[in-house]
Amino acid sequence: MTKHVANGRRLAAFAVIAMLGLALAACMLSPGKFDSELAIRKDGHFRFSYRGEVHVLALSRFADMMHSGTSSDQTFTPQPCYKETANDTSATASQERKCSDAELAEQKRTWQSGQDMAAERKRRDSESMKAMFGGIDPADPRAAEEFATRLRRQAGWRKVVHRGEGMFDVEFTGEGELTHDFAFPTIERFPGANPFVQMMRRADGSVRVDAPGFAPAAAGEPYRGWMQAAALSEGKQAMPKLPEMDGTFVVKTDAAILANNTELGPQADPAGQRLEWRVNQRSPAAPMLLLRLGR
Repeated sequence: MTKHVANGRRLAAFAVIAMLGLALAACMLSPGKFDSELAIRKDGHFRFSYRGEVHVLALSRFADMMHSGTSSDQTFTPQPCYKETANDTSATASQERKCSDAELAEQKRTWQSGQDMAAERKRRDSESMKAMFGGIDPADPRAAEEFATRLRRQAGWRKVVHRGEGMFDVEFTGEGELTHDFAFPTIERFPGANPFVQMMRRADGSVRVDAPGFAPAAAGEPYRGWMQAAALSEGKQAMPKLPEMDGTFVVKTDAAILANNTELGPQADPAGQRLEWRVNQRSPAAPMLLLRLGR
């Protein structure tokens, strides 16, 4: 591979990884394998549980990939210089020649400028990541355990175990009264926590349940092609593996069901009615449900 081809690939990787950096900057959370259940009574009492995997993109090898992609060579390597020569058809062709001292000095200044810009960009990215991660530096080897400790001290998190590569095994249970909105997960000092499930109480007494985290987009599906392109641009055959989302989301309620997007619709259940969504990469849309509360 020539130096020009290598530089072309690196520039392509920069463009791809810059787009991917938007996802990483948000510290995207995504489910892996899981089971989740929500029970809502018509009097407003609810109980929510989530058991399974939670993937933190900022703590995976993807973060290393992004940072490695934004740095350039650590050692300056001169580029060839060319001169144009005329041939028998009066056309011109480029022929490699020895670079002058002035040309080499200009190449080195340009290279150093690129190094300085990459270092500044990496510094800004690091500060942005720490801010989005509640003060935790994802590049710190202790970051995953610090993140797990932060979750364990919050009510409802019964188990938080880091398996590596940003993947956590968790168990969460929470309950209360729907006098206010609810979202899972919410993480202390962590504004980048995108909700898996949320309930929004309306003024007319109805409640809308959405599960944006249980849609294919939430498990990084739109980023897989970009990540593969970045890996190939860097000359790598493999890329960091994103988790395969695979789980079930069940809602049990005795409230009136006004709307839902399940495949089979409400089914009879001892609690009243039961709705079930099978959640994976082939799911057509995020689960949605509208209920009418009332005694």
